[in-house]
Amino acid sequence: MSKDTMTSKERVLKFLRGEKVDRPPVFSGMGNVIKPVLDKYNIPFQQAHRNPELMARAAAGMYKDFGFECAVVPFDLGVEAESIGSVMNFYDDVEGLLYPTIKEKCVKTAADIKIPADISKAGRIPVVIEAISRLKDELGDKVAIGTHILGPFTLAGQLQELDELLEESFIAPEKTNAILDVLSCYIIEVFKLYEKAGADYFTLREMGATSDVMSPRSFKSLVKPHLVRVIGEMPRPNILHICGDTNHIIEDMAQCAANAVSVDHKNRVVDSRKKVGDDVIILSGFDPVKILHQGARENVRPGLETMWEGANAVWPGCDIWPEVTNENMEELTAALKEH
Repeated sequence: MSKDTMTSKERVLKFLRGEKVDRPPVFSGMGNVIKPVLDKYNIPFQQAHRNPELMARAAAGMYKDFGFECAVVPFDLGVEAESIGSVMNFYDDVEGLLYPTIKEKCVKTAADIKIPADISKAGRIPVVIEAISRLKDELGDKVAIGTHILGPFTLAGQLQELDELLEESFIAPEKTNAILDVLSCYIIEVFKLYEKAGADYFTLREMGATSDVMSPRSFKSLVKPHLVRVIGEMPRPNILHICGDTNHIIEDMAQCAANAVSVDHKNRVVDSRKKVGDDVIILSGFDPVKILHQGARENVRPGLETMWEGANAVWPGCDIWPEVTNENMEELTAALKEH
């Protein structure tokens, strides 16, 4: 007999606000749609990124079929960059499950960034808005609706060639700062549009500023001020996610003042907990490729057990890869609910 005393929506939102819950939620703040759901509801993956009805149906299927306690859109990382001018490749003529990617970037300097006059009608922003609205109408009393946007530095890397951005951030940080200023304003406005459409919680994904590619000193001086600004103005409850090596920037992440910080399997959560104290909500992210996509069902639970120490909850450390099996997804959901 289930010991649950809350709806999935109550559990997710209370947890993120630091309130008492009956158990940690089983959810994500990032893309999570898998082939068993796509197949069951006859949803072509390439079209799910551009059709709000299909997008909403795929997101809702994760809750309906697996009890995953959220519905999150969009599924890819190019929505905001496309709306500003980057050109996407949706791989319509390619078999298999391929995420859309940026094939043509549009920015050299801050002056090149052309923010649309009406953001709500730019690119695929209206697709996401309508998908959120559909999810709210269908699941809004039971399930928390989530959405995510790239952080300003990561978004800059979707608009400008990444090697140029990294070089510029080192030798001419004032130029990068100018780009991040413009993008921070834009990100805040898009989040507000998603909130108005009905989203309940919001993830800011700044994985491009991980210590794997940027020094902790540069993160603190260049990226952190913009994260503080965005998080201070974006809707709540919210999550700051940075994957990769975050061991040396975890205190700076916490000081950005999101409701929760999310890290992946490279982070030593026990050490991070000692650094930030007990008041910070830490979401420990398991490796969704190794554990869910590549791993066997019997290895899912052992792979999760090591993630709990020091964490408030365990969730995917990145997007769930679409080719996850039905069995592995069922095992994941059951294991996290039973922990």
